[in-house]
Amino acid sequence: LEVSLLEISERAASAAHEKIKSIYQSMFSKGRLTEDQMQSALNNLNMITEYSDFSNTDLLIEAVFEDMDIKKEVFKKIDDVAKEGAIIATNTSFLDISEMASVIERKFDVLGLHFFSPAHIMPLLEIVKTDNTSDGVVATAFKLAKTIRKTPVLSGVCYGFIANRMSTCYGREAGLLLLEGATVEQVDQVMFDFGMPMGMFSMLDMAGIDIGVMARSKLSENSYDKGAFSIHAALVENGHKGQKTGLGFYLYEGREKSHNPEIERLAVELANGFDIKRSEKSPKEIEERCIMALINEGYKIIEEGIALRASDIDVVYAYAFGFPRYKGGPMHYGEHVGLSYVLKRINEFADQYGDRWWKPSPLLVKLAEESNDNV
Repeated sequence: LEVSLLEISERAASAAHEKIKSIYQSMFSKGRLTEDQMQSALNNLNMITEYSDFSNTDLLIEAVFEDMDIKKEVFKKIDDVAKEGAIIATNTSFLDISEMASVIERKFDVLGLHFFSPAHIMPLLEIVKTDNTSDGVVATAFKLAKTIRKTPVLSGVCYGFIANRMSTCYGREAGLLLLEGATVEQVDQVMFDFGMPMGMFSMLDMAGIDIGVMARSKLSENSYDKGAFSIHAALVENGHKGQKTGLGFYLYEGREKSHNPEIERLAVELANGFDIKRSEKSPKEIEERCIMALINEGYKIIEEGIALRASDIDVVYAYAFGFPRYKGGPMHYGEHVGLSYVLKRINEFADQYGDRWWKPSPLLVKLAEESNDNV
């Protein structure tokens, strides 16, 4: 497909082109592309610095910084130059696409195309439909996904959509477990043993701890658990953002990681501040708190109509976060272990830790009552 990439300057455009070229050359060297295919792709890539060059483009995807005001400004500029019938998309990971679209008239042409990083490798594409997005635009997005060999899943609009909304719940429990007495290595190892390709803290270090901290800084404090993400905030405040700075939940020498003793000190200090009593955590509790949080949130997402079906959530979590496919995704796994058992454990966690985050989904309660797997 012919693609134009807008950058803010010639220098930035040149740097972007070199980065993309290096990706194609790597694919060629690994035998994933022929030299002709690589050259054809590079010939189809146009680097531009003016919005007016988009005037005849069929699909425009903004992928700027995760800031609503900046996104709106870009949408206005796109709206000024885009031809009638052009699809206007956003690659936002969290933000309200309906609010983004509110600054332009053609709201029916707007949707989310949330690619996962690195976008040339990760197979999932979340297609996010607002209340105004036309069916034709959604259908075109699905056709595009198949054309570029991505696996599409439809999502409604909410904070984080399907993938990141659920991941936030997993991240919350992992963060609380640190304050309560578990170690970074213990939590990561338990989830690796469960079948995840890496633990939560290894994943955060790889992605950049600052990304989540920045996103939460724009939220009201009652919309997330401040304690759960307090170590994250403290690390970033000290300039420790993960692999890219050589220090995060682990210490790094290149890509080799080792224990960071600072985490234990921070955990003890912050646990005292949040009046959290520390104790040893069993592998079973670590696993079940992380996985049951995913399952419960998944049922809430279905209740709200954000996801069309449970299997869509399983596809998202398998393709975006590496949930072990042999366990079928979090929703299938919940059915496998028994929804009555899942509900029992969620209620036990609610009794022990409060129901602010552990209130069971009404849909889960209903399905557990109807199931034949009573515990």
